Amino acid sequence: MMLIFFGVTYLMPIATSIIYKDGELSEFVVAMGFCLLVGIGLWWPTARYKRELQPRDGFLLVTLAWVMMAAIATVPLMMAIPNLSFTDAFFETMSGLTTTGATVLSGLEFLPPSINIWRHELNWLGGMGIIVLAVAILPLLGVGGMQLYKAETPGPMKDSKLTPRIASTAKALWLVYFGITVACILSLKLVGMNWLDAICHAFAALSLGGFSTYDASVGHFNSPAIEAVLIVFMMLAGMNFATHFVALRGRSLRAYWTDAEAKAFVILIVSSTLVCATYLNETDVYENWSTALRHVAFNLVSIATDCGFASVDYDKWPIFVPMWMLFLSCFAVSSGSTGGGIKMIRALILSQQASRELQKLIHPAVVNPIRIGGTAIPQTIAGAVLGFIFLYALTVGELTFFLMASGLDFISAFTAIIACINNAGPGLNVVGPSQNFSVLTDFQTWICSLAMLAGRLEIFTLFVLFTPYFWRR
Repeated sequence: MMLIFFGVTYLMPIATSIIYKDGELSEFVVAMGFCLLVGIGLWWPTARYKRELQPRDGFLLVTLAWVMMAAIATVPLMMAIPNLSFTDAFFETMSGLTTTGATVLSGLEFLPPSINIWRHELNWLGGMGIIVLAVAILPLLGVGGMQLYKAETPGPMKDSKLTPRIASTAKALWLVYFGITVACILSLKLVGMNWLDAICHAFAALSLGGFSTYDASVGHFNSPAIEAVLIVFMMLAGMNFATHFVALRGRSLRAYWTDAEAKAFVILIVSSTLVCATYLNETDVYENWSTALRHVAFNLVSIATDCGFASVDYDKWPIFVPMWMLFLSCFAVSSGSTGGGIKMIRALILSQQASRELQKLIHPAVVNPIRIGGTAIPQTIAGAVLGFIFLYALTVGELTFFLMASGLDFISAFTAIIACINNAGPGLNVVGPSQNFSVLTDFQTWICSLAMLAGRLEIFTLFVLFTPYFWRR
């Protein structure tokens, strides 16, 4: 059924092709027919079987859904773009659906409008799927960040519990996501974008996907107003959409104040922006502090929220700033957002766990539970967070060594994996903001595709499939 629904999403690029008369109509009609055929072919033989899905089924279903949708989404790209290999097409669609924003394509401004709409629709659909995955599905499997929000935890899940059923929760979140997307489209149109660019960049901003219709990304516009609008919506997308739901339903900003992740996220982004802008001003990268603040604010928010837009080539800045930006991409965004990485809730728990252990060295008998927003977090949750972060670090290390063994230099390899596993977009050096991932070999491209998928599915969901006990009865 998921692939059947995915086939319907081809209607938007089909309509775009008709409106702009870009000659790609037949490609999308064929791709839509193929997707529906595969979806019906998989659904029909099993439609009569009804049973509850178990966690084992959930892990396999989620992983296969992401891989199959990315594979099928390559069809219009390979038909429309000459000499595009399946490896590169799959990387592009996986980057879109996982909202990574890394690309292997050049000459984006010369692509047919329907192809650009399709790329950005993949971003938007991926973001919508991620919200539901993070808030409604992965917690049931015990691997998502949102399972930390139990009934006793303060914040959006306690105040509202959203809605009692997964389907209703998904509908509520989709409505919020759709509404904020429309607001972003209208705002970008008001500050100077045409409708096509406004729709594409709004899709990329709300999904934190980072695709653009220009090789120079947002730098093409050279507009402080456009950058300011995108900063606002990237910040909104980096917060828990359940918090947005509660705030909109209650018509109050109190939901943000009671959300520990949102407060930490805003404080971290604002303080980092001020420090990095001052650093660039003091090192004479820009002629004045206000110019430094403008460029740091946009690019730091973009990378820290795992979006991936760029307004300048920050790879040319002193290495401290871009590396700090990539460091923030590891944990800055909230669970239940469209961002990737470790998530802020895990970082808060880990920092308090570290503080607790230091205190116990001096006072071994002290009872000092970990608290988020004033409520104690069970030690089992802290243990799960430690396990997740260990596997995250191990994955980053191993995949970086794979890229280095294949001939990539350390900075390029490390930042490529960090950018992909955090779903943040560009890295540094040969995969920096002024370059793209087309310089990678097929092997390196598949490694980065694996990193994107692992990061988006919270690592555990993917790697549990490779354990012997998963396949035992």
